[in-house]
Amino acid sequence: MLKIARGLEADGILNGAGREKWHTSNINQILRNEKYIGDALLQKTYTTDFLTKTRVRNHGIVPQYYVENNHEAIIPREIFMQVQEELIRRRIVHTSPNGKKRTFSSNHCFSNMIICGGCGEFYRRIHWNNRGKKSVVWRCISRLENTGLFCDARTVPECQIEQVLITAINQALCDKDTFLVTLQNNIETVLIHENDQTLAGIDARLQELQAELLKLASSKADYEDVADEIYRLRGEKQKVQLESAGRDELRKRIADMSAFLREQTAAITEYNEQLIRRLIEKITAFEDKFTVEFMSAVTVDVEV
Repeated sequence: MLKIARGLEADGILNGAGREKWHTSNINQILRNEKYIGDALLQKTYTTDFLTKTRVRNHGIVPQYYVENNHEAIIPREIFMQVQEELIRRRIVHTSPNGKKRTFSSNHCFSNMIICGGCGEFYRRIHWNNRGKKSVVWRCISRLENTGLFCDARTVPECQIEQVLITAINQALCDKDTFLVTLQNNIETVLIHENDQTLAGIDARLQELQAELLKLASSKADYEDVADEIYRLRGEKQKVQLESAGRDELRKRIADMSAFLREQTAAITEYNEQLIRRLIEKITAFEDKFTVEFMSAVTVDVEV
């Protein structure tokens, strides 16, 4: 979010208040704003003093009402849900075996990508000066911090990781027919778990409850139980939508990998960061090999 804010400032784009300065909170609010998909959450704030018109944020003091398709959307709902899923994923990228939570980092292409096969920790990028010879290497965090885990994982030069990834991609290209069959099977597995019927059922029940809520509210009857059921179903619906967004993203990654295998006719000879960001999900470093996992959920072992 900070990089997005800095980019907007560099481009001279003003924020909603007409100021040049952007904060991460501005970006966060934009990414989470349900109004952009045509929905509205009513009573986010409420008036505490009608004389001074003082309003405060509503933390459950008065009821909130979520209205779908309240107005015209400017962002597709599926993209918005993918963003929400990514926000959740980036809160805690990895939980170490000792329970420590590692947060998202985008400082380098390999950040949060290389995992130690011995202790399960991330590898971290280090500028190394070994006997006067400077180099960039990646080392297991357990060897850099007191994590409570003993680890003797080897230090890996960055150039070696780049070569491993080139080899992994070329292995996939050499055996592309087998990979394409695996990818097709993965797509079929994703399709099996589609839950459109579940979502349709939740929507139908929500419409019934919404009508019942309005009827009870109009007659000034107790509608607390109905409101609680609506809140529960809203949460269930959001969970289903996030799962659906995750499947859509996986399907897109599988399709992207399939397209790459079909279109690429020659072996890769040079390291390409954009290609790595596009194709590679995770690298697990062992003593004698690297296991490279593609974003399409297929893996390749590269021995060293």
